[in-house]
Amino acid sequence: MIAFRSRSSRDALARSAGRVLLSFALVCAAFAGGLSSARAQSHEGVLVLGRISDDPKSHYEPLKRLLDYVVPRMRDVGIREGKVLMAKDAQQMASYLRRGQVDWVTETAATAVQLQERARAQPLLLTERNGVSRYRSLIFVRRDSGIGDLGQLRGRSIAFQNTASTSAYFVPAIELLRRDLALSLLLSPMDRPSGDSVGYVFARSELNIGAWVHKRLVDAGAMSELDWNDPARLPPTYRDDLLVIHTSDPIPRALEMTRSDLDPRVRERLIEVLMQAANDTQAREPLKYFFRTTRFLPLDTPTRQGLERLREGAIRVRKEVE
Repeated sequence: MIAFRSRSSRDALARSAGRVLLSFALVCAAFAGGLSSARAQSHEGVLVLGRISDDPKSHYEPLKRLLDYVVPRMRDVGIREGKVLMAKDAQQMASYLRRGQVDWVTETAATAVQLQERARAQPLLLTERNGVSRYRSLIFVRRDSGIGDLGQLRGRSIAFQNTASTSAYFVPAIELLRRDLALSLLLSPMDRPSGDSVGYVFARSELNIGAWVHKRLVDAGAMSELDWNDPARLPPTYRDDLLVIHTSDPIPRALEMTRSDLDPRVRERLIEVLMQAANDTQAREPLKYFFRTTRFLPLDTPTRQGLERLREGAIRVRKEVE
């Protein structure tokens, strides 16, 4: 026997269900609002500076010193306290930025564009270190190798530093891909690439990169022009036997980034404080300890265009190489 409900019963049931759904929606909204409010309250008045680090203990003090200089100069926009938050890699830092746990990040160019892609982080300022605001990446070979251009690296090997390096991984990899040279990972410098690809191996340090090329363990290496001219990273006895076959366009030395939803008043005041720091004697020591920073510079059009090219290239490296 099938029972049929009356129309009035069905209407009453529908109204009851509607009230339940409305109540549930209000509870969810209140819960979400509570979380947002709690986060805002816990973060209110606090400026959090983040950095990706494999050695948080040594990096904490440089970050804290700069915060101690910056925070008192931002009281007019409600900042009363500064905190440091480290991440083990770009993925974790991107998560911090998305969740509003970090306001401001200092990073190399390649990592900065990754945070821009993954967490919509916004470039704030260009960072000049040791008087250098931009530098170039070099690809080099032994002078007696017979290799004269990037096209001749097909079927040969190149040493990069590590997957986080701008000048000794991302930029040279981008340059090779732009010339339709496929990249294949080698397990050791003794391996050879298959087919017409360029085999790559990670040497972990600039000194190793130079040594491996010099000793003919690999055919080519990549590093920044700063490291190329640093005897501690590339001994002159090595460099005399090496030949640069490619020089990249200028790359930003480092960048200051902020989360996308940072209060505009805080962002603008942070720009003012950092740009004025180079002319403030009280900032001399904090800047020196902040990874030998000499000044912060505005992002001009060439820098923004260069960052966009690097961002597009980094996406291609992640997609085609990794």
